[in-house]
Amino acid sequence: MGSPHRHDNHPRLIVTTSYLATPRATLDVLRRHELHTKKHLGQHFLVDDNVVGRIIELAALDPSQTVLEVGPGIGTLTVALCDAAGAVVAVERDERLEPVLIDTTRACERFALVHADATTVSAQEIAAPFGAPTAMVANLPYQVAATVVLRFFEMLPQLEQTTVMVQSEVADRMTAGPNTKAYGSYTVKLRLLAQAAGRFQVARGCFLPPPRVDSSVVRLERMEAAEDLTLLREAARLADAGFAQRRKTIRNSMRAMLTVSDDSLDAAFADAGIDGMRRAETFHPGTFIDLARAFRSQT
Repeated sequence: MGSPHRHDNHPRLIVTTSYLATPRATLDVLRRHELHTKKHLGQHFLVDDNVVGRIIELAALDPSQTVLEVGPGIGTLTVALCDAAGAVVAVERDERLEPVLIDTTRACERFALVHADATTVSAQEIAAPFGAPTAMVANLPYQVAATVVLRFFEMLPQLEQTTVMVQSEVADRMTAGPNTKAYGSYTVKLRLLAQAAGRFQVARGCFLPPPRVDSSVVRLERMEAAEDLTLLREAARLADAGFAQRRKTIRNSMRAMLTVSDDSLDAAFADAGIDGMRRAETFHPGTFIDLARAFRSQT
């Protein structure tokens, strides 16, 4: 949004990343649009500009990039993205926030708002304003954060990286390794497409009102696709089956969930060099690709 706002504060210069990232500025916007009586729309607004700055720094955007934002709220992160990127397309499902965003982003030269649900919005709708985005940077609505990140990596092949604020428990699932409680089918499916490349915690006091959960910002970078899309989808399906009954062995969990014969299942495990008596949580994500390839060789 134009150039950063600067305020003299001798002896050093303070650079403001987002003019909206203070409690006063946020409340002023909500009051101006008569939203202050609606319990902040059930949202928790980021009011710490240092955190906004760290998000922008971790995202490391190119000025020519088109960036996707989900759940822009009143535009706190949006105005910073407008400074850092070539264009910003934001997906927001709450119609009440449209006039707010028109107001707060009025100085953003290349900003487009798509009124849609991030869990159902199409790739065509996202790409319509400025072309397919190559990065996503967002303070994601926590109830859909995990779903949205995986969905967009699957749906938008041009998406190179995401830098997102999520509930810390979700960040744990995104970054977990084998033999940990947070490691599960979601971790495997995400790791088949992307890997973690940075993370930091955000204190509850950085939000208005403070949430009852801890928050983290995670950067995920797309991995080069070594396998075809069909094989990756099959590996994801096998991960779901393997973790469906995670207290059981991977063989017994898959046996209960897949419509394959015991002989076919045992043959696939043998071909992939997998010990079916271990639990799914002990295997790294690549194991599920090996298993998918073994099943494919049977046909």
